[in-house]
Amino acid sequence: MNIGIMGLGTYTPKTFISAKEISEQTGIPEAVISVKFGVKQKPIPGPEDTTSHMGIEAARAAIANAGISAQEIDLIIWNGAQHKDYPCWLAGLKVAEVLGAKNAWSFDMEAMCGSMMSGMEVAKSMMTANEDIKTVLLVSGYRNLDLISYKVPETSFMFDIGAGGAAMVLRKGYDRNVILGTAFKGDGSFSEDCVVEKGGSKSWPMAEKDFENMHFVVRDPATFKARLGEKTMPNFYWVIRQALKKSGNLTDKDINYLAILHFKRSAHMEVLKELGLKEDQTTYLDDYGHIGQNDQVLSIELGLKSGKIKDGDNIVMVGAGLGFVWAGAVVRWGKAL
Repeated sequence: MNIGIMGLGTYTPKTFISAKEISEQTGIPEAVISVKFGVKQKPIPGPEDTTSHMGIEAARAAIANAGISAQEIDLIIWNGAQHKDYPCWLAGLKVAEVLGAKNAWSFDMEAMCGSMMSGMEVAKSMMTANEDIKTVLLVSGYRNLDLISYKVPETSFMFDIGAGGAAMVLRKGYDRNVILGTAFKGDGSFSEDCVVEKGGSKSWPMAEKDFENMHFVVRDPATFKARLGEKTMPNFYWVIRQALKKSGNLTDKDINYLAILHFKRSAHMEVLKELGLKEDQTTYLDDYGHIGQNDQVLSIELGLKSGKIKDGDNIVMVGAGLGFVWAGAVVRWGKAL
């Protein structure tokens, strides 16, 4: 039985920081920020933009796009960031309460910036295995930029991180926008290379001085960069091609649109070249930066609005998250074949 995407939604804060302002705070030339890093601007949270609020607003948009009521939702999976409104807290249940999804239960999960594709696989599996789960809401809020310090040059690859929300309504037996296949790869040898060293159980209780150090650090920058450089692109290509293979033995030539996370422009162009894609077969998110697991949904929305995505197109969603995990998914947009 097909599992299809009924609705998509995103939320972007009203406040943005420009490449010029990032340059002023980091000391990195504005041209490097806008061209090499690929960030003309990025959204930053306003006073009301808690992690759950951004997810809730995206969920409202997805429910409206699906044309359903919140009462039709059987399960809500929070697949947004671990950095939530409160520590040790279930954001999904807050989402359910605010939306009025009275018939839904919920749990939180995360695969960092691979979470949207992971959520799609988990939801698909649960709907297949459980007769009473017919409609699932995936919802994500993301503001990990709170944990980035512009004073730490070793984490400059994360200076593109912004804030926002994304959501997806999935339904069993829905014969449009069908999820064809997914693929994942992990490498735990990176698990403690880039972390927030303060605030977790490994450094508890916190001292007063720890609060100013609650940001990501890279413990061995040279080794981290070299090892990641060797592994990240091959693993990107592996999850893409494995997801295609699991979608009916599709290949690179069958990709019509690539919904890829935001990262530096040279890496983005390298992926397009490897897959034999043109620039108009994707959307480079230089007006948004990297909004974690929301990037793929945002890319699809923008692709639909610009006319880059048409019925019958094979969409490949791909991302990667610290830890490290790589995730891919294939969706056939429009009516199922």
